[in-house]
Amino acid sequence: MILVVDFGSQYTQLIARRIRESKVYCEILPCTVSVEEVQERAPTGIVLSGGPASVYVESAPQLASGILELGVPVLGICYGMGVLNVTAGASVARADRREYGRTTIEIVDNSDLFEGFEVGSETSVWMSHGDRMESLPVGWDVLARSENAPIQAFRDPTRRLFGLQFHAEVVHSERGAEILGNFVLNVCGAPATWTPDSFIDATIEELRAKTAGGRVICGLSGGVDSTVAAALLHRAIGDRLTCIFVDNGLLREGDREMVETTLAHLGLDIRTLDAAARFFDALDGVLDPELKRKRIGNLFIEVFDEAAAGLDDVRFLAQGTLYPDVIESVSVRGPSATIKSHHNVGGLPERMNLKLVEPLRELFKDEVRAVGRELGLEEELVSREPFPGPGLAVRIVGAVTRERVRLLREADAIVREELRGQKNLWQGFGVLLPIQTVGVQGDERTYDQVIAVRAVESLDGMTADWARLPHDTLEVLGRRIPNEVKGINRVVYDVSSKPPATIEWE
Repeated sequence: MILVVDFGSQYTQLIARRIRESKVYCEILPCTVSVEEVQERAPTGIVLSGGPASVYVESAPQLASGILELGVPVLGICYGMGVLNVTAGASVARADRREYGRTTIEIVDNSDLFEGFEVGSETSVWMSHGDRMESLPVGWDVLARSENAPIQAFRDPTRRLFGLQFHAEVVHSERGAEILGNFVLNVCGAPATWTPDSFIDATIEELRAKTAGGRVICGLSGGVDSTVAAALLHRAIGDRLTCIFVDNGLLREGDREMVETTLAHLGLDIRTLDAAARFFDALDGVLDPELKRKRIGNLFIEVFDEAAAGLDDVRFLAQGTLYPDVIESVSVRGPSATIKSHHNVGGLPERMNLKLVEPLRELFKDEVRAVGRELGLEEELVSREPFPGPGLAVRIVGAVTRERVRLLREADAIVREELRGQKNLWQGFGVLLPIQTVGVQGDERTYDQVIAVRAVESLDGMTADWARLPHDTLEVLGRRIPNEVKGINRVVYDVSSKPPATIEWE
């Protein structure tokens, strides 16, 4: 395995994702990890992530002493590069010109990290830093440079320490995955054995051990995450699994019918609970999006606890929590900043009657899809676009009422219908805004609601770009929604990327 040490970068999880693309397993631990904890995991290699701090300030997070003496290769990225440099006694200083975005670097040495590159060739990489390496210890080598920084990559050939000033893990670094692959596979010699089928085998064994003797209820939403989690559990524990589908009144058009028909064909024991009235009561007067998520998360747990009371020996609650849910919700792996609480992470109550089972907690969305395909799930289920656990509540900016849900559900159905078949879309949906605008319909003045259309392209959901939809498609959406949804008289299109925005509006 490869160990990723988190110094607070929002890209840390992308490092893990790139390493796994090389079919090598990795784990992420905070920069406060002790040398003993690292030794217990016996990593084949270590990657030090970037971070928001400057390594030369007094409060800068440090790496525990002894980790660099374990004898395994270490790759420092951005801040992690500075940690290696400063630890060895070299100098780091504020750069004359900060670098954010694309930069061209020149390859000086094509051994190790840059195997397969030509010396003197250039490649585009992604920068996000305000410091630069001013010098290197004696015996260290420069591997790459740029106009703004004479040391863009380095190597200590004796101790097998490597540094990159740029973020090889982001897709904007055109050969970044190749560079990380060179470190993991060639420098570290890690075996490429972490695959969907190996994950399935290991997870099934783990689930059987963790839930031995007890019944598990699984919160089933119809999305790919909960569906794959349920399929894994069903293979692991069979009829000790009961799936609970909660109709919270915040679903998209057709979601309930899909769960009760398509998913039932998987052989799952599915119980439907209609709790719409309770969810609307809980959301009455709630405007703050964080409070919405927490109210919904708490009520889901209440409903599951009540459902468990009617079954024998229920001890566990299974959820389709993914790693991006965790990293955006709470800094459990390191000092990365909290972005928002997901209903099944930061939205859970502190005390629960059931123990959580989260078989997908360390996976990214594309990995979940790969596992689903390996389990034999139909492509229609595996390729479904993400839908937030709180449902339409977080796509309604402001108050959540039955009437506002009706407006959004009808408009969203049109958006999904018109975007069906569009290539490269990660998600496409409608958002109901908390404003009214003047319009004219049927020669009469209207003062009705506004729908924002959101469509994004992404590989993993951690970063996203707004989709350049054809003008004809936008024209159809702008015509159909006001014509077919009574109460809507204006449609706008969201051209925000992530960052600075998130994919969801709340």
